[in-house]
Amino acid sequence: MSTPLQRVRGLGASHSGTGHFWRQRVTAAALVPLSLWFLYAVIGLAGTTEVSALIFFAHPWNAILMAAFAVIALYHAALGLQVVIDDYVHTPGTKIFLFLLIRFAVIATGSTCIFALLRIAAQ
Repeated sequence: MSTPLQRVRGLGASHSGTGHFWRQRVTAAALVPLSLWFLYAVIGLAGTTEVSALIFFAHPWNAILMAAFAVIALYHAALGLQVVIDDYVHTPGTKIFLFLLIRFAVIATGSTCIFALLRIAAQ
C-alpha cells in the first residue's frame, strides 16, 4: 500500500525482489553440478602442461561447460553484489556507479572467458 505521493516519487514497492531471489537460487542450483565438473577438471589438470589444458578445453563439451560455469558464476556474483550494494550503500550516485562498475566488470570478464575458449577451440 502506497500513497499517490509515494508512487510519484517512486518510493513504493518495486516488485522485483521475488525475481531477484529466484534468479539467485536458480544460478546457485546450476552452479552445483558445474562446480563439481570444474573441480574434476582442475584436479585432472593439476600437474600437467599447458598443452594438456589446451587439449582438454578444445573438446566441445569441456568448452561449453567451462563457458557455462564462467557465465553463470559471474551472473550469480553480480546478483550477490547487487544485494550488498542495495543494503550497505545509501548514496544514490555511488549506488549507480557501483552497479555500472559491476555490470562492466562482469561483461568484460565473461566476454574475455568466452573469447579465450573460442580461440582455444579454433586452434
